[in-house]
Amino acid sequence: MIYNPLGNTDINVSVIALGCWPFAGGSVWGDQDDNDSIATVHAALDAGINFFDTAEGYEKGHSERVLGRGLKGRRNEAIIATKVSGGNLSAPNIVKACEQSLKNLQTDTIDLYQIHWPNWNIPIEETMRALEQLREQGKVRTLGVCNFGPIDLKDLLSVGTIVTNQLPYSLLWRVIEREIQPICNQHNIGIICYSPLMQGLLTGRYKTADEVPEGLARTRLYTKTRAMAKHDDPGCETEVFEALQEIQSISKELDQPMAAVALSWVKQQKGITSLLMGARKPEEVSWNLPAVNLTLPENMVQRLTIATETVKNKLGNNPDFWMSQSRMR
Repeated sequence: MIYNPLGNTDINVSVIALGCWPFAGGSVWGDQDDNDSIATVHAALDAGINFFDTAEGYEKGHSERVLGRGLKGRRNEAIIATKVSGGNLSAPNIVKACEQSLKNLQTDTIDLYQIHWPNWNIPIEETMRALEQLREQGKVRTLGVCNFGPIDLKDLLSVGTIVTNQLPYSLLWRVIEREIQPICNQHNIGIICYSPLMQGLLTGRYKTADEVPEGLARTRLYTKTRAMAKHDDPGCETEVFEALQEIQSISKELDQPMAAVALSWVKQQKGITSLLMGARKPEEVSWNLPAVNLTLPENMVQRLTIATETVKNKLGNNPDFWMSQSRMR
């Protein structure tokens, strides 16, 4: 396993992080056996993965509670990241939310406490003061954000500091490269990437957009006419599947799985701290480990970049996966 520092701290986290949202089950993920989730945590630790990401909002804390059970007796091997919901960013609510997350996770300290989404109705000064107090009290070690755009980052950095920004980033979702990634790099804010395989597209699992399940075919990559879409964009389905063909061809030249190639491309971009990978069963943990030690030649990195440029251009400047009116600014 490869480990990277969390921002400018001396905390080192695995380049592959276990995204624990699937542990929540519920309406998004369907039935999930808690025992499978706990065994998956153990398998991740055994594979050298020490970074675990969850949130209070994942089925009302169920994901946190399962992760806490999974780390029982092995807490010292793990770096825990969780998130406070956008609706809980007032000072009193942050304190309550943090206390509940600590209880759910069965721990005294959260290693990385993140704002899940911006809330423009609550002054960022109030939010950051409350978070800093939690840090001073030892209840959290470091602070981060998720889904913060350039204006959100500018406002926050005028009143406080963070070590990470968790964002969607993959070969098929490169919007952050325009404005957000440069700011993060300038301020030594590590980027934690979610959906680095673009919800399975970059594994080669789907040959056409019609094969993608309704629950996944709702991002702005797909047309607004898809059943569960909540955006008004035309999508870029043709461009996406043309790009996938080229990525598959490059992967064959490299004699590597498409997923490993796609993950390695992200891993080799500037300022990347960790890639979030979900798993629901222990055997799934090993699926993406080949990417850890795979380093792509620079000419192949460039070819992959060129192959997805049309998709990047079609998506424009909006970094929001799901909404035409971005919740990041």
